[in-house]
Amino acid sequence: MSSSPETTGSVSALVGALARGDASIIELTAPLSSDTPVLDLPSDMAPIPRFRLEELAKYDERGRTSYQNGIHTGEHVGTHFDAPRHWVTGADLEDVASVPPSRLVAPAVVIDKTRVAAADLDYVLRRDDVGEWQREHGALPRGWLLFRTGWAARSHDQELFLNAGGDGPHTPGVDPDCARWLAQETPIFGFGVETVGTDAGQAFRFDPEFPVHSYLLGAGKYGITQLQNLHLLPPTGALLIVAPQRIVGGSGSPARVLALVENGAK
Repeated sequence: MSSSPETTGSVSALVGALARGDASIIELTAPLSSDTPVLDLPSDMAPIPRFRLEELAKYDERGRTSYQNGIHTGEHVGTHFDAPRHWVTGADLEDVASVPPSRLVAPAVVIDKTRVAAADLDYVLRRDDVGEWQREHGALPRGWLLFRTGWAARSHDQELFLNAGGDGPHTPGVDPDCARWLAQETPIFGFGVETVGTDAGQAFRFDPEFPVHSYLLGAGKYGITQLQNLHLLPPTGALLIVAPQRIVGGSGSPARVLALVENGAK
């Protein structure tokens, strides 16, 4: 299939910018290991298995020339992708293997609420917050909305990251009205966060419960979690690359997430 001159020129310009050092590739993925924080689910739900490597061979009698491991993990561990089928509202929609590549490489914008989330660990994003951002930066894209709260700084420690007490976890998220609006009335493909999941820690008390999962996945949109380095991205102008494994029937997958940004853009 031949490319149009416009497409070829755009791709060449991007390649040239990277080669000249005018653009950078930003790593947004948390390292995945047995120490990666995992969401604690209620006792009436099956627990999420932690990530684990099983050594199969390491230049020894099991394989003299090779080093190999088996991988054991839940789909929703570490920096990971939520497909619509992950939630009951999207049960008849895409599994992770069916997501079009055009949704995985797309523009991204960042809403930064680090300061307010530091003062209120249960802070939830509201439609007015997004409206204020749009008045300054323009409309939301056909792409990804990334929500920066500063929570990535906690990701080295399970207890600090989950921040759970006797009344459940306390982490920032999105209120139900904003989640419904993002799902049904905006062109975004998906929503990305620094926290262990796309919903607030106290979202089990919301109506509906876990509204980001319920509304966005039910609308055929996507989630990505446990992002890092969002402070290196400008409010607009980044190109996001989300690379989950193409798991047939999968509800999600650990993912490598990268952003391309123009140097000096903040």
